[in-house]
Amino acid sequence: MRVARETGAPLLKTSPAADSCLHVERPYLPSSGPTSSSVQRYVFIVQKSYQESETGPESSVITKVKGITTSEHKVWDVEEYVKPPEGGSVFSIITRVEATQFQTQATCPESIRVHNATCHSDADCVAGELDMLGNGLRTGRCVPYYQGPSKTCEVFGWCPVEDGASVSQFLGTMAPNFTILIKNSIHYPKFHFSKGNIADRTDGYLKRCTFHEASDLYCPIFKLGFIVEQAGESFAELAHKGGVIGVIINWDCDLDLPASECNPRYSFRRLDPKHVPASSGYNFRFAKYYKVNGTTTRTLIKAYGIRIDVIVHGQAGKFSLIPTIINLATALTSIGVGSFLCDWILLTFMNKNKVYSHKKFDKMVDIPVSEPAPQDSIPTDPKGLAQL
Repeated sequence: MRVARETGAPLLKTSPAADSCLHVERPYLPSSGPTSSSVQRYVFIVQKSYQESETGPESSVITKVKGITTSEHKVWDVEEYVKPPEGGSVFSIITRVEATQFQTQATCPESIRVHNATCHSDADCVAGELDMLGNGLRTGRCVPYYQGPSKTCEVFGWCPVEDGASVSQFLGTMAPNFTILIKNSIHYPKFHFSKGNIADRTDGYLKRCTFHEASDLYCPIFKLGFIVEQAGESFAELAHKGGVIGVIINWDCDLDLPASECNPRYSFRRLDPKHVPASSGYNFRFAKYYKVNGTTTRTLIKAYGIRIDVIVHGQAGKFSLIPTIINLATALTSIGVGSFLCDWILLTFMNKNKVYSHKKFDKMVDIPVSEPAPQDSIPTDPKGLAQL
C-alpha cells in the first residue's frame, strides 16, 4: 500500500495483514476491575502456575477405636460395637441397638408393617406366598398379632419377627469419650514424596496425647465427641438415629519448601442428608447365632450408629521449567510485550528478515507537489470591461 503526503520524510506503516504473533491492537477502555498485571501476578505467584502439579495422592488409612460403654443390660467393649473390626477407612460405631432374641425357625404372625399382611380370615392369606419385603413363607392361616386386636397372616421363618419382641438398648452414655486413631500415609509418585500423619517419636507420645491442631497436629487420636462437635451435630440426636460423618484429610504441599512444611489439614462434616427424613440416619442389621438344646437360635440386632468415612485428598506442586515458560509467555503476550519480542526475533535472527520486514511494514513516500498554474490576467481597463 502506497500513501502520498505533501511534506515530511518517508514513513514506515505497519501492515494489518502482517501483524506478528497474532497481536491485535485494541482500543483503550477504562478498566472497572483488577488490572491485567494484577491478575497475571495472582495467577503466576499465588496460584503457583510456575509449578508442575499432581492431584490425588496414593493413600492408606488404618483406624483403631478404644473405649468401653454400658447399656441398660450389659457392658460393651470395642469388639462388640465397632463394625467391621478390620480398622479400615470406613467403619461404624454402634450407639443404639434393637435386639430380637431367641429367634428360631418356626411359625409366627407376620409384621403388621408388611404390605397386605393384615387379615380377617384364612381366606385373606395365600399359602405358599412369599413377600420379598416380608419375613417368611405364608402358611395360609390368619392368626392374632403379638399385641392388640389385629390379625396378620402367619409365616414360617425366623420367629418371633423383629416387631414382635425387639428390646432397645442405648450405648451412647460413654460413647463421646471413645478414642479413634486414624493413621494415614500418602505418596505423590510423580515427585517421589511420601509422608505420614504420626510423629516420629519413641517416647510413648501416642499413649498420652490427643489431637490438637496447634500443639499436637501429629497426634491423630480423636475423641468421638470431638469429631461430632466439629461437624456441627448434636451427639445425643446422632447417637439415637445414626448418621455418617466424614473426616477429611487434606495434603496440600508445596514441594519447593522443606518437607516439614507439608502438613495434613483436618476437617469434619456430616455426609448424609439429615434434613431429608427418607434418607437421613444410619442403621444396619446383623445376627449372632448359637445353639439351645440342639436348636439353632439367633439374636437379630438392628444397630444404629455413627459411621465414620475417612477421606484423603490433596495436591502437590514443584517448580518445573516447562509450565514456567508457557505461563510466562502467556503473561507477556497478554500485556503486549510478546508482540514486541516476536518482531525483534524475526527481524533480527531470521534469514529472511527482509521479506518479513517487507510484509510487516509498508513504505510511505513523498510525491512532489507541482506549482499551481498561473491564472489569466484580468483587464482592469474600464473600457476593456465595457467591451466584454
